[in-house]
Amino acid sequence: MDWSDLAKQVISLGAPMLGSALGGPLGGVAGEILAKAVGSVTPTPAAVQTALPAADPAKLAEAEAQWAEMIRAEAETQRTAISETQATIRAEIASSDPVQRWWRPAYAFELTLECAALWLVLVHEFWTGDIATINALVGATTLLVAYWGFRFGVLGVYISGRTREKLSAATGQDTPGAIEKLLKAVVKKK
Repeated sequence: MDWSDLAKQVISLGAPMLGSALGGPLGGVAGEILAKAVGSVTPTPAAVQTALPAADPAKLAEAEAQWAEMIRAEAETQRTAISETQATIRAEIASSDPVQRWWRPAYAFELTLECAALWLVLVHEFWTGDIATINALVGATTLLVAYWGFRFGVLGVYISGRTREKLSAATGQDTPGAIEKLLKAVVKKK
């Protein structure tokens, strides 16, 4: 038996938020609150199930209120963290620091030169027929693919981030990223 087995019973007893939480990822935390509320000797699903029929409805209401307060406090904490992050982003956008403005383009130019240098080496080695160097490069293909995959991935994130910064500066609002847009589209369709 686990906490999700008690969800319907707790909901029917008048604690819908707490009951719903029992079936989710925070079921253990919700179960501990429920166990204390019903006076269970041990905070286990079986012990709580035994104590639930004799539980005082007022105690269940208190547990429901405690769960709601805990969720509200977590939401407030997240709201504050997001607000602070957005303030930092706005301060960086307004900054005229040359390092902050030029590190992305410098990264892109360096990566482009790095790729061009490898192609020059490859063309030269094919032209001269240096099989040892070609074999060494072929042997390092896995490493180079992983290395450049990571580097180009980081560059893509940088480009996307800079685009979002420019849109935020122009509109005065945070612009959702690709994942946020996808999530909103999926949620709308449900």
